Amino acid sequence: MKFIIRIISIACLSLPLAHSAEPAVGSALPSLSGLLPGGTLPKTSGKVVLVDFWASWCAPCKASFVTMAKLHQKYAAKGLVIIGIGVDDEPKDYAAFVANHKVGFTLVHDAKQSAAGFFNPPTMPSSYLVDRSGKIRHIHKGFKGAKSEAEYIQEIEALLAQ
Repeated sequence: MKFIIRIISIACLSLPLAHSAEPAVGSALPSLSGLLPGGTLPKTSGKVVLVDFWASWCAPCKASFVTMAKLHQKYAAKGLVIIGIGVDDEPKDYAAFVANHKVGFTLVHDAKQSAAGFFNPPTMPSSYLVDRSGKIRHIHKGFKGAKSEAEYIQEIEALLAQ
């Protein structure tokens, strides 16, 4: 009997250590408020959401911010919400980047790397495009200038039309 209790105890203790795979196309977007405590996040229910992971030291991230700002300006009134999640270790690096890149969409600092730890973005930037029902429909790894911008436009317009 002690042996069985010990086995059950060990199994229960190991449950919190189990980590599901990072989000993939078709999976539900996890609660960002749970992953980014203290961050001020917009309401996303019923919206098309673009979650973008970036860092101040990332040159493609800087280039992608121009596109993200254009997308926000063009589609926010139609139901697009963009959330840029900065993963810099140093708050001052995050703050300096934000001060130099004025955008109209929401930016939050993932100071504890909890969102980045969950999503495990494969490269910087990485973004997740989510439909109105909360399912991830597209994942973008990196930013390839005009090619990425055209892909975003096509995908966002299709999701907004649904």
